Amino acid sequence: MPNEREVTIGVLIVGAGRGERAGGATKGPKQYRLLGGEPILRHTARAFLDHPAVSQVFIAIHPDDQTLAENAMASLQDEMVRLVHGDRTRQLSVLAGLRSMAGAGLDYVMIHDAARPLLTKDTIDAIVDVLSPDEGIITGQPMTDTIKRVDTTAIVVDTLDRTKLFRAQTPQTFAFSKILAAHEAAYAQGTENATDDAAIAEMAGIPVRIVEGRSANPKMTFQEDIDLAEKTFSSFPDVRTGNGYDVHRFEDGEAVTLCGVAIPYHRKLSGHSDADVGLHALTDALLATIGAGDIGTHFPPSDPQWRGAPSSIFIRRAVELVREKGGRIANLDVTLIAEEPKIGPHRPAMTDLLARLVEIDPHRISIKATTNEKMGFVGREEGIAAIATASVVYPGELV
Repeated sequence: MPNEREVTIGVLIVGAGRGERAGGATKGPKQYRLLGGEPILRHTARAFLDHPAVSQVFIAIHPDDQTLAENAMASLQDEMVRLVHGDRTRQLSVLAGLRSMAGAGLDYVMIHDAARPLLTKDTIDAIVDVLSPDEGIITGQPMTDTIKRVDTTAIVVDTLDRTKLFRAQTPQTFAFSKILAAHEAAYAQGTENATDDAAIAEMAGIPVRIVEGRSANPKMTFQEDIDLAEKTFSSFPDVRTGNGYDVHRFEDGEAVTLCGVAIPYHRKLSGHSDADVGLHALTDALLATIGAGDIGTHFPPSDPQWRGAPSSIFIRRAVELVREKGGRIANLDVTLIAEEPKIGPHRPAMTDLLARLVEIDPHRISIKATTNEKMGFVGREEGIAAIATASVVYPGELV
């Protein structure tokens, strides 16, 4: 953006259309339909109101939509927003909006379709970075499809060079005085149906430069466009995180079993099963992601069948329950808290065994160890504790 002095940038959002192709006759103008619980127009305006380069936002609306527009924009930085009435075509609505902005002292104006609510700060930044008083700046996307030109009978005449073709989008940005003069001249010549402002600028001899949009910026033309955009605002993946904690004291023995691996030691952990604190904590973490209680709910210590049982049974059952609900395990994290024995040399074996038990890649598993700095029962080497976290993705979405 030119930096000789601080320039002022205004925005004209064009929202006076009826949206017939999106079912406007029965559902109302598309710019007031809801996305993620808010009107499309509100999302569109917020993109500009949240940008530090924008000083004021004008919105050209249909005269019949005054109440709809006021409700859509309620409490959204009212001092920066002004509603003005548009006209019977897009071109004439822009002219009406520009005329209403004439006294605002603006250097540049960004003209944007109300029905493009997915505009991002990155795209606005890309425009601001190259502002010029001598050129118009429009955003666009290069054509990726092969383009055919046909005659009146739908017979292909030739294939166009798509490397020189762009889909024109908005915002389209110009020096304010120049684009106002260009619109006035076009209107005086009887033009009323130009589909974008770059066409008006071209008629006036203003060079127009395309800046490739930094992100998707589609126009909500049909109902299916609105349905697709709804997913952007209201679709959140169902990712759940569960935590687990377990502790067992030492007793006489010859090995400690941790995360399925027997580590030679002069003691073992005391418990109804093999007392594997790592797998016990992880079982609880997995069960937590489906609200299925804890390890004691499914494998009561009062049941003699679990006496001395390998904890791999417990973890396999937890994984089975998770998968019955459609869950996909994204990450497992286990922290073993012990002064002795040393865990580090056995970590690769633990990771490989756990990866086979739950059938996920080893890189999705983290097994760590720490001491308790000689504090508490762990520090006195009376036992071992474990903390586990499981992240699981389930079908569907949060609403």
